[in-house]
Amino acid sequence: MFTGIVEEMGTIRSIRRGAHSAVLSIGAALVLSDLKIGDSVAVNGVCLTATGKDSGGFTADVMHETLNRSSLGALVPGSRVNLERAMAADGRFGGHIVSGHIDGTGTITALRKDDNAVWYTVQATPSLLRYVVEKGSITIDGISLTVASVEPDRFSVSIIPHTAAVTILGQKRPGDMVNLEPDIIGKYVEKLLQPRTEQTRSGGISLEFLASNGF
Repeated sequence: MFTGIVEEMGTIRSIRRGAHSAVLSIGAALVLSDLKIGDSVAVNGVCLTATGKDSGGFTADVMHETLNRSSLGALVPGSRVNLERAMAADGRFGGHIVSGHIDGTGTITALRKDDNAVWYTVQATPSLLRYVVEKGSITIDGISLTVASVEPDRFSVSIIPHTAAVTILGQKRPGDMVNLEPDIIGKYVEKLLQPRTEQTRSGGISLEFLASNGF
């Protein structure tokens, strides 16, 4: 579990690609302080397991499913990445609940300066946008951000200079792909509201269904 508060920017040192997988070697400093083999690290918002460690970084395996659903497949040696270790139980919860299991990718379509802030507009699919709400939380490349506005095919966030300076979002431009994970709470609520049996699933929630279940 993560909070979406990026600890540092790392650098891709090398990528060893398989037929449908990859092994990333990531240069880092801060996250190495107590990192152990088997620990989870969010890399651009994607939860990966540290499989190796040296004085200058760590390695992580990326499986087929992760490459298909994220932007990690587009990384090259020298790419900067956002890094966050799993949340400590005794730490401050500065962002929101982030699983590191992204739902898909979006594309930055516009950047706009607004005094000391920068607005980012991100295009995404309707299946992902259904979980995005104005003033709700969303994770973009592992960064916990507040949704400023939502449209049928896109949403916008406004970031402060500090966020742009300490994460890779400040290096992004229109046309760049980003990893997206909407707030997980909406998905749980949607699942719980679905009928639990095949019979009710086909007919939906009706007055008869509610009455028979004590409502």
